[in-house]
Amino acid sequence: REFMLNKNVSYNFKADVFFPWLLFFTLTSAITVTWCQIGVLKSIESWKFLQSWSMINYLAAGLTFWTILTLLWRIWFACRYRSHAPLPDSTLPTITVVIPAYNEGRQVLDTVRSVMNSQYPIKKMQVICVDDGSQDDTWRWMQTARQEFPLRVMLIRQPYNQGKRRALMAGFAKAKGQVYVTIDSDSEVLPDTLRHLVSPLVSDPRVGAVAGNVRVLNLAEGAIPKMMEVSFTSGFDFIRSGQSVYGGVFCTPGALSAYRADVITPHLPAWIEQTFMGRHATIGEDRALTNLVLGCGFRVVYQRKAVVLTKVPVTYTGLRKMLLRWARSNVRENLVMLSFISRRFRPFDDGSGWVRLFSITQLVRMTMGEAFKFVVIAQLLLAPVHTLFLLTVSCFISACLPALVHQKRYGGWFGWRWAVPYAFYWLFSLCWISLWGLLTASHSGWLTRELPSIAPTSKLPTPLPTTGTSRVLSKAA
Repeated sequence: REFMLNKNVSYNFKADVFFPWLLFFTLTSAITVTWCQIGVLKSIESWKFLQSWSMINYLAAGLTFWTILTLLWRIWFACRYRSHAPLPDSTLPTITVVIPAYNEGRQVLDTVRSVMNSQYPIKKMQVICVDDGSQDDTWRWMQTARQEFPLRVMLIRQPYNQGKRRALMAGFAKAKGQVYVTIDSDSEVLPDTLRHLVSPLVSDPRVGAVAGNVRVLNLAEGAIPKMMEVSFTSGFDFIRSGQSVYGGVFCTPGALSAYRADVITPHLPAWIEQTFMGRHATIGEDRALTNLVLGCGFRVVYQRKAVVLTKVPVTYTGLRKMLLRWARSNVRENLVMLSFISRRFRPFDDGSGWVRLFSITQLVRMTMGEAFKFVVIAQLLLAPVHTLFLLTVSCFISACLPALVHQKRYGGWFGWRWAVPYAFYWLFSLCWISLWGLLTASHSGWLTRELPSIAPTSKLPTPLPTTGTSRVLSKAA
């Protein structure tokens, strides 16, 4: 496997130098295209509005063409995706499962139970739970998990809340496995998940990290979880499945991921001390680890059958905070990618060209995509009826792909019922988040781990080692 490692890499997590230029280009683009569009709208009659959009606004037409072309490429890659086959016990590597938790309460016990119920050789699995200075009863639930599985669970308690990145680092420091598996404390895995997750790391020496398939655990708790289920299906079974073909998955999710220990361990000191604009990076730890693996010349792939069910926010406030955190880390790590895509970062394998292409596409979306939001606002003020008509049509069109992906993957009409509402919900309630995330990318607050104002007293259960199986399977059905 050694020949696959890019020995010449000196991984640089610094993206500060690019950030001012990104802001400058976005601002300049926003002013320029908005000014031009206002001039166009003022110089034409209302009935020529649709014609002007396609014939006069050449920049928009060019970006539309590029968007369609990249979409066709993504569809082509997604259709070529194939999962790696699960391996027998004898060939599976030793793994260390790290579960960081903060103010998670009882859920952490359910998470541990689901891991212990895995169809993975017991002697090859180490489980470490890290309490990151929780203010609730999370530590007591971890102790209950250790009582149920006394020889299989290691507990670490941080003296105070230091962030998920340092909680993971505390677990990595005690890890003995050949593969590090990270699972969020609000997530539960299926019995065959871990086997599917780590198999690519054995069957393909080019693979350095694997992304699991994230689905929604609390699906019955309202409209937002249902909409996020459709969004997740599109993000994993379409976007990541296509990226997996050329080994360029951009983000291994915190809910479930696996990494080669010998690839990431040498770079963990740089990862833990990563800063952005003079501040320690306490968010985006999963995306940063993904960049680390890609920058070392290894592939990052997606395993569709490595399913994890995770809790998502059920309120608008919780959802916007989660998406804002993702948007900020997305800005940072897209800039970090510039530190290695400009060189020959994958010298012993192919697929680097596609990583470069879609990385540049991401940067264009972060600049021109945000700039055109100002154009839409200008059009709403000058031609509201026509603009609202176009936006309505756009919502229906944008909902088609996620709906089709969900229908093809799971059947039924669930995807159609919730993809369309989510398109309108995003347009009128969430579209500002990516722009605000760009402008405030230097902020590192986690945002979604506050202690509830009134915490109910939890009653610790009698140990039930077999509970996890039926509970997880019922929620996956």
